[in-house]
Amino acid sequence: MTFADTILNFNQTLELEVRLPENIQVLHPFKENPEVVPITRQFYKKYYDDHLSRKMILGINPGRLGAGATGIPFTDPKRLLEKCGIETSYTLHEPSSVFIYEVIEAYGGTFDFYKDFYISSVCPLGFVQNNKNQKPVNYNYYDSVALTKAVTPFIVASLRTQLQFGIDRKKVFCLGTGKNFRFLKNLNDEHHFFEEIVPLEHPRYVMQYKSKSKQEYISKYIKLLREG
Repeated sequence: MTFADTILNFNQTLELEVRLPENIQVLHPFKENPEVVPITRQFYKKYYDDHLSRKMILGINPGRLGAGATGIPFTDPKRLLEKCGIETSYTLHEPSSVFIYEVIEAYGGTFDFYKDFYISSVCPLGFVQNNKNQKPVNYNYYDSVALTKAVTPFIVASLRTQLQFGIDRKKVFCLGTGKNFRFLKNLNDEHHFFEEIVPLEHPRYVMQYKSKSKQEYISKYIKLLREG
Protein backbone atom coordinates (compact mmCIF):
# COMPACT_ATOMS: atom_id res chain seq x y z
CA MET A 1 0.00 0.00 0.00
CA THR A 2 1.11 3.56 -0.65
CA PHE A 3 1.36 6.27 1.98
CA ALA A 4 -2.04 7.49 0.76
CA ASP A 5 -3.64 4.09 1.19
CA THR A 6 -2.44 3.77 4.78
CA ILE A 7 -3.76 7.23 5.70
CA LEU A 8 -7.14 6.57 4.12
CA ASN A 9 -7.48 3.22 5.87
CA PHE A 10 -6.46 4.75 9.19
CA ASN A 11 -8.96 7.61 8.92
CA GLN A 12 -11.88 5.44 7.93
CA THR A 13 -11.32 2.91 10.71
CA LEU A 14 -10.94 5.42 13.55
CA GLU A 15 -13.15 4.55 16.50
CA LEU A 16 -13.21 6.22 19.90
CA GLU A 17 -14.95 3.75 22.15
CA VAL A 18 -14.68 5.45 25.52
CA ARG A 19 -17.11 7.19 27.83
CA LEU A 20 -16.68 10.93 27.45
CA PRO A 21 -17.40 13.59 30.09
CA GLU A 22 -20.93 14.97 30.16
CA ASN A 23 -21.79 17.45 27.38
CA ILE A 24 -18.75 16.49 25.27
CA GLN A 25 -19.34 14.90 21.86
CA VAL A 26 -16.90 13.42 19.37
CA LEU A 27 -16.29 15.28 16.12
CA HIS A 28 -15.81 12.43 13.66
CA PRO A 29 -15.80 13.83 10.11
CA PHE A 30 -15.17 10.45 8.49
CA LYS A 31 -18.41 9.07 9.94
CA GLU A 32 -20.59 12.19 10.11
CA ASN A 33 -20.01 13.88 6.75
CA PRO A 34 -20.56 11.84 3.56
CA GLU A 35 -18.41 14.25 1.54
CA VAL A 36 -15.28 13.67 3.61
CA VAL A 37 -14.27 10.20 2.42
CA PRO A 38 -14.23 11.09 -1.31
CA ILE A 39 -12.58 14.44 -0.54
CA THR A 40 -9.79 12.83 1.45
CA ARG A 41 -9.31 10.17 -1.18
CA GLN A 42 -8.76 12.85 -3.84
CA PHE A 43 -6.39 14.77 -1.59
CA TYR A 44 -4.21 11.92 -0.35
CA LYS A 45 -4.07 10.20 -3.72
CA LYS A 46 -2.96 13.50 -5.24
CA TYR A 47 -0.16 14.20 -2.77
CA TYR A 48 0.72 10.93 -1.01
CA ASP A 49 0.33 8.12 -3.52
CA ASP A 50 3.93 6.97 -3.11
CA HIS A 51 6.27 5.22 -0.68
CA LEU A 52 8.28 8.23 0.52
CA SER A 53 9.22 8.82 4.15
CA ARG A 54 7.89 12.03 5.66
CA LYS A 55 8.28 14.10 8.79
CA MET A 56 5.22 14.47 10.98
CA ILE A 57 3.51 17.67 12.07
CA LEU A 58 1.03 17.32 14.92
CA GLY A 59 -1.75 19.76 15.72
CA ILE A 60 -4.17 19.43 18.63
CA ASN A 61 -7.34 17.79 17.28
CA PRO A 62 -9.68 18.50 14.35
CA GLY A 63 -11.84 21.63 14.54
CA ARG A 64 -15.27 22.16 13.01
CA LEU A 65 -14.23 24.54 10.22
CA GLY A 66 -11.06 22.81 9.02
CA ALA A 67 -10.47 19.08 9.33
CA GLY A 68 -13.97 18.70 10.76
CA ALA A 69 -15.35 19.78 7.37
CA THR A 70 -12.76 18.27 5.00
CA GLY A 71 -11.07 15.46 6.93
CA ILE A 72 -7.69 17.06 6.17
CA PRO A 73 -5.82 18.76 9.02
CA PHE A 74 -5.55 22.55 8.76
CA THR A 75 -7.33 22.53 5.41
CA ASP A 76 -10.63 24.37 5.25
CA PRO A 77 -12.92 24.07 2.20
CA LYS A 78 -11.72 27.38 0.77
CA ARG A 79 -8.04 26.39 0.85
CA LEU A 80 -8.92 22.93 -0.41
CA LEU A 81 -10.39 24.47 -3.56
CA GLU A 82 -7.99 27.38 -4.09
CA LYS A 83 -4.72 25.64 -3.20
CA CYS A 84 -5.42 21.95 -3.85
CA GLY A 85 -7.99 22.11 -6.66
CA ILE A 86 -10.53 19.93 -4.84
CA GLU A 87 -14.16 21.08 -4.63
CA THR A 88 -16.60 20.72 -1.75
CA SER A 89 -20.11 22.01 -1.17
CA TYR A 90 -18.85 24.17 1.72
CA THR A 91 -17.27 27.63 1.75
CA LEU A 92 -16.03 27.60 5.34
CA HIS A 93 -13.07 29.72 6.41
CA GLU A 94 -10.62 28.80 9.18
CA PRO A 95 -7.83 31.27 10.11
CA SER A 96 -5.44 28.44 11.04
CA SER A 97 -5.80 27.05 7.52
CA VAL A 98 -4.97 30.45 6.05
CA PHE A 99 -1.71 30.53 8.00
CA ILE A 100 -0.71 26.95 7.20
CA TYR A 101 -1.25 27.44 3.49
CA GLU A 102 0.84 30.60 3.55
CA VAL A 103 3.58 28.47 5.11
CA ILE A 104 3.05 25.86 2.40
CA GLU A 105 3.34 28.50 -0.31
CA ALA A 106 6.54 29.84 1.27
CA TYR A 107 7.93 26.30 1.40
CA GLY A 108 7.43 25.84 -2.34
CA GLY A 109 3.81 24.89 -2.81
CA THR A 110 1.55 21.96 -2.02
CA PHE A 111 3.44 19.26 -3.92
CA ASP A 112 6.82 20.16 -2.41
CA PHE A 113 5.40 20.51 1.08
CA TYR A 114 3.29 17.38 1.19
CA LYS A 115 6.13 15.36 -0.33
CA ASP A 116 8.13 16.12 2.82
CA PHE A 117 5.49 16.41 5.56
CA TYR A 118 2.45 14.61 6.87
CA ILE A 119 0.11 16.70 9.04
CA SER A 120 -1.97 14.99 11.66
CA SER A 121 -3.14 15.73 15.21
CA VAL A 122 -2.15 14.49 18.63
CA CYS A 123 -5.77 13.34 18.89
CA PRO A 124 -7.00 12.48 15.37
CA LEU A 125 -10.66 12.97 16.27
CA GLY A 126 -12.06 16.25 17.57
CA PHE A 127 -14.59 17.27 20.18
CA VAL A 128 -17.39 19.77 20.54
CA GLN A 129 -19.37 21.18 23.45
CA ASN A 130 -22.61 23.14 23.26
CA ASN A 131 -22.29 26.74 24.43
CA LYS A 132 -24.95 28.63 26.40
CA ASN A 133 -26.90 29.14 23.18
CA GLN A 134 -26.79 25.39 22.52
CA LYS A 135 -24.48 25.81 19.54
CA PRO A 136 -21.51 23.44 19.18
CA VAL A 137 -18.06 24.95 19.74
CA ASN A 138 -14.63 23.33 19.46
CA TYR A 139 -13.29 21.56 22.53
CA ASN A 140 -9.69 20.37 22.84
CA TYR A 141 -8.60 17.01 24.20
CA TYR A 142 -6.70 18.81 26.99
CA ASP A 143 -9.53 21.16 28.03
CA SER A 144 -10.53 18.91 30.91
CA VAL A 145 -8.58 16.39 32.97
CA ALA A 146 -11.39 13.86 32.56
CA LEU A 147 -11.36 14.08 28.77
CA THR A 148 -7.58 13.87 28.59
CA LYS A 149 -7.56 10.76 30.77
CA ALA A 150 -10.34 9.15 28.75
CA VAL A 151 -8.71 9.62 25.35
CA THR A 152 -5.02 9.08 26.18
CA PRO A 153 -5.03 5.34 25.31
CA PHE A 154 -6.69 6.21 21.98
CA ILE A 155 -4.04 8.87 21.32
CA VAL A 156 -1.19 6.45 22.07
CA ALA A 157 -2.65 3.75 19.84
CA SER A 158 -3.27 6.24 17.01
CA LEU A 159 0.29 7.55 17.12
CA ARG A 160 1.72 4.05 17.07
CA THR A 161 -0.36 3.20 14.02
CA GLN A 162 0.65 6.34 12.13
CA LEU A 163 4.34 5.80 12.80
CA GLN A 164 4.06 2.71 10.59
CA PHE A 165 3.12 4.84 7.57
CA GLY A 166 6.73 5.71 6.79
CA ILE A 167 7.31 8.49 9.33
CA ASP A 168 10.78 9.88 10.01
CA ARG A 169 10.96 9.54 13.79
CA LYS A 170 14.05 11.68 14.32
CA LYS A 171 11.97 14.83 14.71
CA VAL A 172 8.30 15.77 15.04
CA PHE A 173 6.89 19.29 14.84
CA CYS A 174 4.27 20.14 17.45
CA LEU A 175 1.82 22.94 16.70
CA GLY A 176 1.26 24.60 20.04
CA THR A 177 3.97 25.59 22.50
CA GLY A 178 1.78 25.25 25.61
CA LYS A 179 -0.58 22.46 26.61
CA ASN A 180 -0.28 20.49 23.36
CA PHE A 181 3.51 20.49 23.56
CA ARG A 182 3.58 19.59 27.25
CA PHE A 183 1.18 16.68 26.76
CA LEU A 184 3.09 15.37 23.74
CA LYS A 185 6.43 15.72 25.53
CA ASN A 186 5.19 13.77 28.55
CA LEU A 187 3.75 11.11 26.26
CA ASN A 188 6.99 10.91 24.30
CA ASP A 189 9.07 10.64 27.47
CA GLU A 190 7.07 7.55 28.31
CA HIS A 191 6.69 5.92 24.91
CA HIS A 192 9.73 7.22 22.95
CA PHE A 193 7.87 7.88 19.73
CA PHE A 194 10.32 10.52 18.48
CA GLU A 195 13.91 11.52 19.16
CA GLU A 196 13.05 15.23 19.30
CA ILE A 197 9.92 17.39 19.51
CA VAL A 198 10.11 20.85 17.95
CA PRO A 199 7.37 23.19 19.24
CA LEU A 200 5.92 25.85 16.95
CA GLU A 201 3.37 28.52 17.81
CA HIS A 202 -0.08 27.28 16.91
CA PRO A 203 -1.51 28.88 13.75
CA ARG A 204 -4.65 29.95 15.62
CA TYR A 205 -2.52 31.80 18.19
CA VAL A 206 -0.59 33.58 15.45
CA MET A 207 -3.70 34.62 13.55
CA GLN A 208 -5.61 35.71 16.64
CA TYR A 209 -2.93 37.44 18.68
CA LYS A 210 0.12 38.01 16.47
CA SER A 211 -1.31 38.74 13.05
CA LYS A 212 0.87 41.85 12.59
CA SER A 213 3.92 39.62 13.02
CA LYS A 214 2.57 36.81 10.87
CA GLN A 215 5.41 36.93 8.36
CA GLU A 216 7.95 36.47 11.16
CA TYR A 217 6.19 33.30 12.26
CA ILE A 218 6.01 32.03 8.69
CA SER A 219 9.76 32.58 8.38
CA LYS A 220 10.33 30.75 11.66
CA TYR A 221 8.25 27.81 10.47
CA ILE A 222 10.16 27.61 7.19
CA LYS A 223 13.54 27.80 8.91
CA LEU A 224 12.74 25.01 11.37
CA LEU A 225 10.97 22.83 8.83
CA ARG A 226 13.89 23.04 6.43
CA GLU A 227 16.33 22.25 9.22
CA GLY A 228 14.33 19.14 9.96
